[in-house]
Amino acid sequence: MTGNRQPSPGSLSTLTEEAGLPTLKVALLGCGVVGSQVARLLAEQADDLALRVGARLELAGIAVRRVGHRRAAGIDRALLTADAHSLVDIVVEVIGGIEPARSLMLAALKTGRPVVTANKALLAENGAEIYGAAREYGADLYYEASVAGAIPLLRPLRESLAGDTVHRVLGIVNGTTNFILDRMDSSGADFAESLEEAQALGYAEADPTADVEGFDAAAKAAILASLAFHTPVTAADVHREGITEVTAADIGSARALGRVVKLLAICERCDGGISVRVHPAMIPRSHPLAAVGEAYNAVFVEASSAGRLMFYGAGAGGTPTASAVLGDIVAVARNRLAGTRGPDASTYAGLPVMPMGETVTRYHVSLDVDDRPGVLAPVAEAYARHDVSIEAVRQMSRGEEAQLVIVTHTARDAALAATVRDLEALPVVRAVASVMRVEGEEE
Repeated sequence: MTGNRQPSPGSLSTLTEEAGLPTLKVALLGCGVVGSQVARLLAEQADDLALRVGARLELAGIAVRRVGHRRAAGIDRALLTADAHSLVDIVVEVIGGIEPARSLMLAALKTGRPVVTANKALLAENGAEIYGAAREYGADLYYEASVAGAIPLLRPLRESLAGDTVHRVLGIVNGTTNFILDRMDSSGADFAESLEEAQALGYAEADPTADVEGFDAAAKAAILASLAFHTPVTAADVHREGITEVTAADIGSARALGRVVKLLAICERCDGGISVRVHPAMIPRSHPLAAVGEAYNAVFVEASSAGRLMFYGAGAGGTPTASAVLGDIVAVARNRLAGTRGPDASTYAGLPVMPMGETVTRYHVSLDVDDRPGVLAPVAEAYARHDVSIEAVRQMSRGEEAQLVIVTHTARDAALAATVRDLEALPVVRAVASVMRVEGEEE
């Protein structure tokens, strides 16, 4: 019964040679942190990948801006070229940014070549153009690595849930900010100290603006909303707030209320349209997202038939992201051999993106007020004027001053914001110390 024996790992090369498999040439655009790991994995797993795909994946060249620049160990410098247009077959774009990535991707798609990309910024800004070119010229466009690193999230939205109706996508999609907020919660450190630690450990860039101001998460939210709701959404459509204003006092107040602060991407259907937003929010410590620590990502998807699904894992890093890129390479290679294409990004619904003021949410407001009788009455009147219902009130005395913490029931964000403006004008209110949204309790 020797014919049933499984081949040993050492015999994979022999099997691929005996199979006489065809070769597909892979063009890699970019050789940074992710690109170098993609190149490494293509080389190290060449035989295994060939048997999975049914063709050998040959790295034909690596297009870079500066051929003489220092590269990661193991990169074959003979593959480096500055002429990206000469590379053929499957195109893998890991340059990042808008240009030259946009021009190179469009050039590849217009020749019918499949493109794999990890470029969230480009897809969030020019997605309609890129998707349109792929559709017009019959080319595959795969981009699993553009959101949440190694976590298989986009393909389930695009394919597995294609027969369902997604109502909400809620999650942590930026590892840098999650690390910072996790450190603030666990150690009591302030934002600056936690950011410095994140930079020292390599979780944050020297210029962390894209992460801490929410730009990175907003781009990912745009991609998620586009797929979930079959509607074109750009980063400009996303309401965005970062975490730079989150204080140690905010973290402490959340802890006292049994909550934790997270930077959330929230995409949801509402009143005939959709809401797409990124901002810090308090969530109950009992919520599964509250336990997501360090630089990890996690995303909840809520659908009519499937119910609640959770995706969790490493959201960034060279090797995890390269894993997602490689999965897409295998998918488009199989399609190319079969003469088929993967599914397009559908935008048939064309739902309007609602302004943030129309979004229904909740607020946690911390006020510094005079510590004397009658203070609560004008504060409550400010909420009532805008038809905002109060859920909980907590007061802590500080001598002549007191801290008043008020948590609301759900209301339109515009009404809540107007209430805060009225509170700022009250004589009894010395300062509105902080305002933060609350998620995860009321449905």
